[in-house]
Amino acid sequence: MPVNVLFSARPALWPVYEPLLTNGLSEAGLDFRLGTEFEPDEVDYVVYAPNGGLLDFTPYTRLKAVLSLWAGVESIAGNETLTVPLARMVDHGLTQGMIEWVVGHTLRYHLGMDKHITVQDGIWTPDAPPLAQERQLCVLGLGSLGQAVAQALAALNFHVTGWSRTPKEIGGVTCLHGADGLREALSRAEIVVLLLPDTPATENTMNAETLALLPKGARIINPGRGPLIDDDALLEALGSGQVGHATLDVFRTEPLPPEDPYWAHPNVTVTPHIASETRPVTAAQVICENIRRGEAGETFLHLVDRQLGY
Repeated sequence: MPVNVLFSARPALWPVYEPLLTNGLSEAGLDFRLGTEFEPDEVDYVVYAPNGGLLDFTPYTRLKAVLSLWAGVESIAGNETLTVPLARMVDHGLTQGMIEWVVGHTLRYHLGMDKHITVQDGIWTPDAPPLAQERQLCVLGLGSLGQAVAQALAALNFHVTGWSRTPKEIGGVTCLHGADGLREALSRAEIVVLLLPDTPATENTMNAETLALLPKGARIINPGRGPLIDDDALLEALGSGQVGHATLDVFRTEPLPPEDPYWAHPNVTVTPHIASETRPVTAAQVICENIRRGEAGETFLHLVDRQLGY
């Protein structure tokens, strides 16, 4: 009996993924059917994105796993109709894109590049930046993306402190955890990178209290999730100079409305959720490997802890 794989994502993605998944499943030696329409009780695997419209998994009685095309799974992790394993997307292309985006904006802050790019006033001010080893960075969230970013920054000789809910060990990175660890990490962070998941426990991680812990003038980079930041508190901290500048790629409402104060704020850089995205070629490889694993009785890659939401 063939393995039936339902592709449930934005229709425009089907022509992109169909040949990639077909090739990958064929190379895995699987007997399969791949499509965008099946009777629910015939489906073995769902390749999933929230924009595909699938909400109720109850009729999918043969379902073995849901394989997300997105790294973030907050929109599905709490779905009570989903009772089979859920795997999030972790792929090389997405990780590399995130590393490049974060490193670029970190170096922009570290080197003071805005001053020389935007202010050409004829005044010669030869103020050299410190070396990377003299700059204190903090990465909040040490999942697969956070670990990769922290290691990339450490490889550039930045002093990197990473924080996570539970203890972690990463070569070249000072790892802290728990409430006390968060306070310690933020108290010395000149640049903070937010890569936490979006869960009830992480909402407003950066609030009036935690922003006040930062050294005055610290910079914030958020390519993680919009709800990690209390927007009113950040705007107040930017106004007082407690936070010197923020580069924000993700927001509670997207696209960010034109009237949102972030757009016009002189100390905010808005980017339109472009820090990283799933790359079809590498993502299809991950999906096909997980289907192969499922059919071989092996453990799926990148399984989500439904209780934690990531």
